[in-house]
Amino acid sequence: MSNLFRLLAVIGLLVSTPAWAAFRIVACEPEWASLAEALGGNDVKAESATTGLQDVHHIQARPSLIARVRRADLVICTGAGLESGWLPLLLRQAGNPKIQPGQPGFLAASEYVEMLEVPVSLDRSQGDVHPYGNPHIQTDPRNILPIADALVERLVTLDPENADDYRGRHAAFTTRWKESVKGWTRRGAALNGMTIVTHHNSWVYLVTWLGLNEVAALEPKPGIEPSAGHLARLLDSIGGHGVRLIIRTSYQSARASEWLSGRIDAPVVILPHTVGSVDNTDNLFDLYEVMLTILERHAP
Repeated sequence: MSNLFRLLAVIGLLVSTPAWAAFRIVACEPEWASLAEALGGNDVKAESATTGLQDVHHIQARPSLIARVRRADLVICTGAGLESGWLPLLLRQAGNPKIQPGQPGFLAASEYVEMLEVPVSLDRSQGDVHPYGNPHIQTDPRNILPIADALVERLVTLDPENADDYRGRHAAFTTRWKESVKGWTRRGAALNGMTIVTHHNSWVYLVTWLGLNEVAALEPKPGIEPSAGHLARLLDSIGGHGVRLIIRTSYQSARASEWLSGRIDAPVVILPHTVGSVDNTDNLFDLYEVMLTILERHAP
């Protein structure tokens, strides 16, 4: 009987103790989870706190999410106030000292790119204005590489045992990414000057990259849903601008964009804003490929 107990104890130890423990990464948004997977490979387990079908401004700190952050070795978020409605509470409830802001285990992607639309003054009457600039940095693929550079250095610092693997994947990713951005930018030249209306002011980096002409946003102020009166005034203001496209994301209501579309004869498209936000956007390369393809269908 004692031999049986010993055998069961050994089996129990093998089952309960993993042969390999991955470096745990929790990303606030799917684009950073995808980047972490590209650089980390099998050395990391990367999970996103949100999906491409959610409004990242408004997320609940669920117990399952708190548990993941409690076990995380690294948390990577956009920052710049994008997650201010839920991330501080999540980090506090997780009680993990190594992933708090200011610690090596916390990385804010927005700190490594040039922020656009940084307000000169703050006024809550202006709506949901972000004090550090527009945080939707992932809509310009040129912003990804400096963030990848910062992330690989953080991985090397926190998990030096796998440093060579991280650096090797980073080098391969960098080469492929640079070539892809060249191709996307070359294709995007045909979109220069295309007039668009957006639902929310979240495409400024895309607009800047491709030289689009954004004449209006459906929301009267960021985060404020448009009223019938506002839409009527907006219709008057854009009447002569030759709008070719009305853009919204997968999580935004279709009501306002469809109303406007029916009056100016411009189609509505759901443009992918992150990994997993529309079909066939399973990684960062797919994201921009699908984004460009959709826009090209409506090029002048």
